[in-house]
Amino acid sequence: METKKITRILFVCLGNICRSPAAEAMFRCVAEREGISDILLIDSAGTYGGHSGELSDPRMRRAAAARGIEMTHRARQVREEDFGKFDMVIAMDDNNYEALFRLAPDRAAQQKIYRFREFLRHNPDWSYIPDPYYEGHEGFELVLDLLEDGCATLAEIISKEKGSSEV
Repeated sequence: METKKITRILFVCLGNICRSPAAEAMFRCVAEREGISDILLIDSAGTYGGHSGELSDPRMRRAAAARGIEMTHRARQVREEDFGKFDMVIAMDDNNYEALFRLAPDRAAQQKIYRFREFLRHNPDWSYIPDPYYEGHEGFELVLDLLEDGCATLAEIISKEKGSSEV
């Protein structure tokens, strides 16, 4: 009998209305395409709670929809207990990384925090995922390009890990 361990991933940006919900939706699409969606639990949150309950920015939803990606997530603020629920907490930029590091309840929780840039294979010049909120259409497209790159790398890493550890 095959046992499948679920990998739980939380993407985090500031308000949880642009980058992190787009990463969540993008990673769902990539995982489905790669045939690993059944071994993943994917969510997103923000370090700032001012948008809690809101849908993602309509500009991001439109840009994602043009690529066939549906974004239905409602914003929420990251909580200390998320570190117990998720295996990986992936920050979109250094400010959010540092906020997560401070929120983490202990060293073990801090070791679950990653920077999204660690997964950028085809865009090594980017050290963060830029916030498109004050940018035009091109800003949202750039973010989606970067997310697609990093999500493909993340899916590949998880696929390889799961392929070697399934019982």
